[in-house]
Amino acid sequence: MIQELFTTLFHVIVPLSLPVIAGVLLDRYKQIDIGPLVTLVLYYLTPVLIFERLMKADVSYHDVYLTLAYSLLSLLFLWAVSNGFGKLFKLSSSDTASLTLISAFTNSVNYGIPLILLAFGQAGLDKATVYIVLQMVIVNTIGIYFAARSHFRIKEAIKSVFSLPAIYASLLALLLRSFQIHLPEPIDTGVSMISAAYSPIVLAILGMQMMNVKTSSIKNKEQVTFWTGMGIRMIIAPIISLLCLFLLKIDGILHSVLFVLSCMPVAVNAGILAQKFYASPQIVTKTILWTTLLSFIFLPIIIVWVH
Repeated sequence: MIQELFTTLFHVIVPLSLPVIAGVLLDRYKQIDIGPLVTLVLYYLTPVLIFERLMKADVSYHDVYLTLAYSLLSLLFLWAVSNGFGKLFKLSSSDTASLTLISAFTNSVNYGIPLILLAFGQAGLDKATVYIVLQMVIVNTIGIYFAARSHFRIKEAIKSVFSLPAIYASLLALLLRSFQIHLPEPIDTGVSMISAAYSPIVLAILGMQMMNVKTSSIKNKEQVTFWTGMGIRMIIAPIISLLCLFLLKIDGILHSVLFVLSCMPVAVNAGILAQKFYASPQIVTKTILWTTLLSFIFLPIIIVWVH
């Protein structure tokens, strides 16, 4: 069984690694500026992807309720833990913002979608859709607030949330679904084409960020933030996930899917937001690298356990 699982994961990891390797090579030989790509992701690809996923998600209202409650409850716990450690270690506002991004947001889209599909089948992916969409919405709304507040006042941080189109894409999709309005086929095809570009571009950015991590080291003072973030994401976050699942009495395949997605490595978008809003991006990027590498070891164990 374990051998079969590792074989399945191999068939997921290899395709996902190709755009990452492309990003590494582009950074190595062309030294591409990540800034314009970040803008492309935040203002173009992300809102289209969120819109498409919300339009096509096929789940029950009960699953939506449980998943929403779980997402918000776990986010609240992780935010409290991050801020608690930030005050305990007297971290700067930028480092505390980066710690929150590291702790609260996982790579449930680029890495999570194919992993869940192969590990739990289409039924598992259907259950995961709501959580994945919520994560995309949360990271591009609340996540922006977490990142932006390190350099702006609360009012300015909230304003920055509504300056990006992701939240409006979510509202538009929910409005169209509530009135059972479907997109014309040509428009739907175009939206699908745009959303399909999300994963390879974001993973290529991850490859570029990995190269930056390898060529520069974080300061000694920032090591505390890095190791605290690693500890929260690798140890405390799974414990919090199990606690939330227990409190909400979630079971079955939804329990398994939510737990696995909550144990994913740090979200690539966390690095993008940290880069965009100067929330100690070097720390966030380094945790993305190491949690992604370590996930190849601990995720198979977690999947075997939940099965």
